[in-house]
Amino acid sequence: MNSASTPTHRTVALVGAAGSGKTTLLEALLLRAGAIPRAGSVEQGTTTGDHEPEEIARGMTLGLSLAHFGWAATDGTEHTLTFADAPGHPDFVGGLDTALAVADVAALTVSAVDGVTPGTRFASAAARAAGVPLIVVITQEDKARADFRRVLDELRAVFGDRLAPLELPLGEEHDFTALADVLSEQALVYDEAGRHHDEPLPPGAEAEEHRMHVDVTEEIVSHDDEQLEAYLDGREPAASELQRTLAREVATGEAIPVVVCSALTGTGVDRVADLVCALAPTAQGHDSRIVMGTAEVAVAPNPDGETLVHVFRTVADPFVGQVSMFKVLSGVVHPSDRLHNATTGADERLHGLFRLRGAEHLPADMLRAGDVGAVAKLTGSPSGTLLWTRTNGRAEPAPLPHREPVFAASLTPVTQSDDEKLIASLARIVAEDPTLVIDRTGGAAILRGLGDAHIDVAVERLARVFGVHVTTGPAPIAYRETIMGRAEVEGRLKKQSGGHGQFAVVQLRVSPLPTGGGFEFVDSVVGGAVPRSYIPAVEKGARDALAAGGPQGHPVVDLRVELVDGKSHSVDSSDMAFRTAASIGVKAALAEAGTVLLEPVSLVTVTVPGELQGAVLTDLSGRRGRVGATEVAADERARIIASVPEAELGKYVLELRSITGGRAELTITPDHYARMPGSAKG
Repeated sequence: MNSASTPTHRTVALVGAAGSGKTTLLEALLLRAGAIPRAGSVEQGTTTGDHEPEEIARGMTLGLSLAHFGWAATDGTEHTLTFADAPGHPDFVGGLDTALAVADVAALTVSAVDGVTPGTRFASAAARAAGVPLIVVITQEDKARADFRRVLDELRAVFGDRLAPLELPLGEEHDFTALADVLSEQALVYDEAGRHHDEPLPPGAEAEEHRMHVDVTEEIVSHDDEQLEAYLDGREPAASELQRTLAREVATGEAIPVVVCSALTGTGVDRVADLVCALAPTAQGHDSRIVMGTAEVAVAPNPDGETLVHVFRTVADPFVGQVSMFKVLSGVVHPSDRLHNATTGADERLHGLFRLRGAEHLPADMLRAGDVGAVAKLTGSPSGTLLWTRTNGRAEPAPLPHREPVFAASLTPVTQSDDEKLIASLARIVAEDPTLVIDRTGGAAILRGLGDAHIDVAVERLARVFGVHVTTGPAPIAYRETIMGRAEVEGRLKKQSGGHGQFAVVQLRVSPLPTGGGFEFVDSVVGGAVPRSYIPAVEKGARDALAAGGPQGHPVVDLRVELVDGKSHSVDSSDMAFRTAASIGVKAALAEAGTVLLEPVSLVTVTVPGELQGAVLTDLSGRRGRVGATEVAADERARIIASVPEAELGKYVLELRSITGGRAELTITPDHYARMPGSAKG
């Protein structure tokens, strides 16, 4: 199925907590579909999804991986599916956001052993915020301590009446070889090849299964007047009719089906694909959203419409160069098509189209509206841009959720060659992953991200893909200084060494401004003691002194410099002489009056279950934090807003995860500067 997709194509975001079995499930689906000859292993680093060296070394998904395959449904209908395996680790949430941005449905994996975890709640909330329908897949049902009923209760606590369990495991742990189809009330018994045949329900499971059948049926028909009337008259709709109604409810978010499987034994895996195809909306079932100017515009997935392509992820490949993953929002694309980037203005040629199955490239002769594919060497189309056939105008995809960096590291190049390539290579890393941010503090290159693992992986990719080697260290704190009081000083420059000399005298009054006041220069000279042509040079000299740093070695801010008098020489005075004299005078004022350090303070927002609020508040207090507000969020969790010095936040995201068991959400936003206690000098 490497030609144009059928109209039944779906893009499925595979989401869930780290360790919930996403990648192993994808491997089982590919095997069951005949797309791969044997299943790989996460532990052995042989899976289709986790193929990058950094993923293999850590045994977990770090970036978005695509896997395309065909699926023949039980009714003979041919479908095509593209699974987008998204990271579950909180440091790599950018991959989750990207997967949901192009998905028609999200398959939320929940471990039958671990149950609902903070990662489960985060992934489900992200899908809800993105407006993507959910199907829950309970995985690892064959493992020791698997408990389907406990997990189902936990899911009901999260999703309420929207939950529609469609399967009941008949046996758990090593006895999980069959399941009950709740709608048809049949037992599906699996063999070692992962194929099933129907049998009557075992007597011990009939009562429980029938209760589930009644509950699910009543919930489904309650959304369809015709079916509800028939049901109340004693005429229960057939399983196929219930399934069609359920599919409509899934598309609107009114229902969340639940299925169960074991990816290792194959039990229930085919049902996951069958029910995704039966219940999930197709790519043709909903519009995409783009932004043109300040307006959001709906784009219908029409194969006969104007061609519009969303480049949602770019990856630097050491063998073929940059690979751009994209979704066709409208129209059809062919190899060698020429398109214009509506976001960056670049003109691009699609040299060859392919679909991705992990690292494997599957050539495609065309891709139509709703399809997901890839192309190499689009140099002017970074992640988050649009391509179209128009030659002018501007448009961009709907924005992804903003993820503020909460962890930073300084990068020091190992060699001169590394130094020369560092900034350009970092720019390409950030183009791949917009949740990374580069800045410079005190002359050092700073890489900011969502956690230590996020930064570590970026540094490893710098070395492996771009050949740039760096060492990392704590990010320097961008301290500032300000003068402690008022000082009146003279700045004098007098040199004579043959020819024209250098002469300038300035009388300065230097005083502090309120925090955040910046720099203010005032010319109060009367009588022409300093010629008007030299006044700008005096201001430049004052600014030079502030940038060079005060007595404690940091840039100086919040300062008022007033020029009150001075002297000049008709021959020996110059712009440079007055600039130098002013710099000397400001430095003398700083030394005379003394300075105090200003430290950057960030606004920290922590959202956490109510029972953990006390532990978070205690920890913030120990970090010199000042709590500004505590609120109750919409989901009954506590939201704590505090001002905390940046120096206390170096590893806060890691320590907060430890304190809360990963159940907290954190944002850190630079806010203001404040005087640092005990930092006066002079």
